[in-house]
Amino acid sequence: MFQVTVIGGGVMGAAIACFLARDHGIAVTVIERDCSYAQASSSLSLSSIRQQFSQPVNIALSRWSIEFLRRAASELTTANDTPAIGLVEPGYLYLATAVGAQSLREAHARQRAEGVDVALLDPAELTGRFPWLAVEDLALGSLGLSGEGWFDGPALHRAFRHKAQTCGARFVQADALGFDSRGDHVTGVHCADGSCVGGDAFVIAAGAWSAPLGQALGCKLPVAAKKRDVFVLETPAVLPGCPLVIDPSGFWFRTEGRLILAGGPPRGEDADDLPLHDIDHGLFEERLWPTLAARVPALEALRVRSAWAGYYEMNAFDHNGLAGRLPGWVNAFTACGFSGHGMQQSPAVGYSMARLIVGLDAPLIASLTPQRVLDGRPLVEANVI
Repeated sequence: MFQVTVIGGGVMGAAIACFLARDHGIAVTVIERDCSYAQASSSLSLSSIRQQFSQPVNIALSRWSIEFLRRAASELTTANDTPAIGLVEPGYLYLATAVGAQSLREAHARQRAEGVDVALLDPAELTGRFPWLAVEDLALGSLGLSGEGWFDGPALHRAFRHKAQTCGARFVQADALGFDSRGDHVTGVHCADGSCVGGDAFVIAAGAWSAPLGQALGCKLPVAAKKRDVFVLETPAVLPGCPLVIDPSGFWFRTEGRLILAGGPPRGEDADDLPLHDIDHGLFEERLWPTLAARVPALEALRVRSAWAGYYEMNAFDHNGLAGRLPGWVNAFTACGFSGHGMQQSPAVGYSMARLIVGLDAPLIASLTPQRVLDGRPLVEANVI
């Protein structure tokens, strides 16, 4: 029986395992070094989904994924569980001053050409929809009218994992270190505990920790862990109809019930592998709070209830996912480097990777081939939050 070994049990690895086992009857072993997922991006993601990208491939992946998320209860149901992922679709709202207005118009034209349900709003229209928003310095806004919002990412991760296990996939806790190979075929994965897991195909889906595994196969995966802080805010303000708002400064916020979640670009150098427990509270005090209070005056009265940090698996080459066969190998694949988009695109990428591994066409991810790194052909995604 054909067997696939997936390294990484986060949402991407779990999705690949689920589609392999559910749709193709493949025997799958998933190797995960920490089955508590305490530092996994899947557990710490903001779990939002949008179609306002600059690259058609990302629009297509998110469109496929939002349709799947709407059906998640039926797609991922098991005999003893019907998942509830809490999907809501209030949209994304990109704001631009006069300096950024033309870029927003150009992005809008590309998105409309791909069928994205998005509208450009002038300051008066922004005020009409969102009277709590300060618009004096704004020239334009881009609002997703459907197919954008947020959901319970850990619930989706659990649902993929449970569905995969119900369909026969096996999840084991081990730390993958390297590989055995014969010619251009990988034959096994060596783990820190001395075990070796064999298979007929192998997938590196270890998120921010994928690069060393790629290096073990002689493949450059320019992916690193970039910490992003998220602040949970309490406020008496009510922001009816609030989408996920991206300010021209790069800071963002959205509602979560009566709370506000907010974050933005880090201060100083964007270093690799910063510890997640080291929250930069100065980012909030010095930059985020003044920005929020200026954009939404009602948010001047708020306090930080809590904060957390998670890693973006940032692809420094072009800020796009690497999904496909590894150069030089017949049976080795990767799905990593999604630069903050992995959670939202995991359904489409997992589905496509499963098809590719079993020898079927996978047009959704064709342009994300890792070969483009070797060839020096970046596919740059401009809209990275």
